[in-house]
Amino acid sequence: MNRLANTVSFRCVVCTVLAFITLTMQADDRIVFAQKIKFSTGRGTIYQFLQEISKQSGYSFIYDSRIIENDKRVTVRRGEYSLQDAIYAITGNNRLKIDVLENHILLRLEENYKIRSDVEKIINEKITLRGTVYDYEMIAPIQYVNVGITGTTIGTVTNQRGEFQLIIPDSISQSNLKLSHIGYESQEIESSLLAGQHIDFFLKPRVITLQEITISVVDPVRVLSDMLKQKEKNYSLEPVYLTSFYREGIEHKRRNIDLTEAVLQIYKTGSQYDSNHDQVKLIKKRRVINQQKNDTIFPRMKSGINSCLVLDIIKEMPDFIDPENNSSYSYAFNNVTTIDNRLVNIITFKQRPFVKEPLYTGDLYIDAESKALVEIQFEMNPQHVSKATHFFIARKSHDLNLTLQEAKYMVSYKPATDGIYYINHIRGDIIFNVRKRNHLFSSPLHFWFEMVTCKIDTENVRGFSRNDRLSTTQIFAETKHPYDENFWENFNLILPEERLIETMIKNLNEVIVNAE
Repeated sequence: MNRLANTVSFRCVVCTVLAFITLTMQADDRIVFAQKIKFSTGRGTIYQFLQEISKQSGYSFIYDSRIIENDKRVTVRRGEYSLQDAIYAITGNNRLKIDVLENHILLRLEENYKIRSDVEKIINEKITLRGTVYDYEMIAPIQYVNVGITGTTIGTVTNQRGEFQLIIPDSISQSNLKLSHIGYESQEIESSLLAGQHIDFFLKPRVITLQEITISVVDPVRVLSDMLKQKEKNYSLEPVYLTSFYREGIEHKRRNIDLTEAVLQIYKTGSQYDSNHDQVKLIKKRRVINQQKNDTIFPRMKSGINSCLVLDIIKEMPDFIDPENNSSYSYAFNNVTTIDNRLVNIITFKQRPFVKEPLYTGDLYIDAESKALVEIQFEMNPQHVSKATHFFIARKSHDLNLTLQEAKYMVSYKPATDGIYYINHIRGDIIFNVRKRNHLFSSPLHFWFEMVTCKIDTENVRGFSRNDRLSTTQIFAETKHPYDENFWENFNLILPEERLIETMIKNLNEVIVNAE
């Protein structure tokens, strides 16, 4: 009898707690919806009005871009509204469902939204999350935003249009999707709430207050020295497997003529070894060629994957990283920014005026607390870049004159759940001016390559057999590999930009899909 009474009593307590939580959430929602919003202007874009609500209420909006048209101009009567009525007045859609999720307001339509109970019943093994990330103030896409699932090593980055796609197992659908980028406030939201939609996210620039920093003179050489001293602590000394998405492309006269994409598994040795000890295994590959009959230039990119391995700055340590043993560069403290609410020192370096050979200039982003290098953006010194032309060309026709115009690189590192930093994203852009003999005008020739880490595995890591290893110093685009029409399957990737999609789809009659 006592056992039965205890069981009944427990169930009553649980029901009471659940009812209390539900009622509290509903009450909180009502309070949020009842907030007063005042519009002093009657005409503008939907985004401008939603931004005004954000400023007055403190809540950020996320929504499916298929149902909210940011740039649509609307007229709203001036005056005071409840927050809920303000949203309906702006969108003109009273069927919108409005959910309050911590400091976010989610706008959705019931028919294209999977409620929590439905998500838990998902039969498929994978869930696809899609979205575009914008600067909250400029309404401009943010490229190379880190997109990942908290508590895991699954992730990708946004493309140059701010778009991303992330595929995750449904077993972690209740985990949070996290967006982070240097100089912005990070944003998290439960992944299951985003399934089946294309969400527009707006990251707010992070303004650093004086209270957050210690007013002192930052010695850039000391910052770099501390970073080198903490190298073994911040970066893995053990080998790991990286599942990576890689792509490389060639543009001539601003037209894409060659695109190769691949999924790679990389055996990444510890930070005490250089990139020569790293190994690469090809999982999947496809190539799209858009060379037309009147094209007379047929360029090829060599060693793009190897360049990505070498650009692992922590393993290769270029001379500009070590100012105490190099007098060719000058260093200066530039500014302080943040990533994931952590202070980051920006150290600028450039070659000294008396050095005439082509060296580099750029910015190093170093975590103020951990002393880890989290990102580097650098380029061949524009004043001397043309002198480096011969470094980049393996061979060329005698009828062509090539001059290097730009050589820019970006490398970022991201900490895993164990606090160890791993290579995250690498991008290189090499631009030439090319002119044919006896021709007056030149044209731009752009080579680019990019690699993003989509997953990290630290268990049972062994080198690949010799037969499985991919040669990284050859022309990767010409590597023989069976073509697979279901190329992506469940692999994560960097979404192609619109220009590449146009090359693949709109010009399909002119495009040759290389099945090799």
